[in-house]
Amino acid sequence: MAESLTKQVAATKVQVTVNGVEREAEVEPRTLLVHFLRDQLGLTGTHVGCDTSQCGACVVNVNGLTTKSCTMFAVQAQGATIQTIEGLTPGEGGFHPMQEAFWEEHGLQCGFCTPGMIMSSISLLERNPNPTEEEIRHGLEGNICRCTGYENIVKAVQYAAARRGGTDSGD
Repeated sequence: MAESLTKQVAATKVQVTVNGVEREAEVEPRTLLVHFLRDQLGLTGTHVGCDTSQCGACVVNVNGLTTKSCTMFAVQAQGATIQTIEGLTPGEGGFHPMQEAFWEEHGLQCGFCTPGMIMSSISLLERNPNPTEEEIRHGLEGNICRCTGYENIVKAVQYAAARRGGTDSGD
């Protein structure tokens, strides 16, 4: 019995497309997607905040769905298309409109929650291009910010919505 507990688990090959690039790696079956992205692929913009799916710092897009990458094993992403915060920048330089909005409206302070907030905010506007303040707050409930009190984050989402033809930013 003790012998079976100490056996090494065989690594599993995972093939995914991350930020438009096909990637392949060997992972232990218990490796979380967030650790695969950070530790094996070097994409450290996806943050590890709580490992319990409470904070949202690890949010990425998997096959078009907002996903907390600390709740998914890398092997579950086999064949998936994944977008991380690093994949938002259009070509050389510049910012994604949501990144610009967070900058312009001071939607970040320490920056730890920012990648997850931005990824969640983009998905929110894809589902609802004209959200009310209440809908923005509700849409970001799975993301925790310990610094800003959310006011400027909400303003940033409103700014991005207004820039893309959605809601008025209230200014």
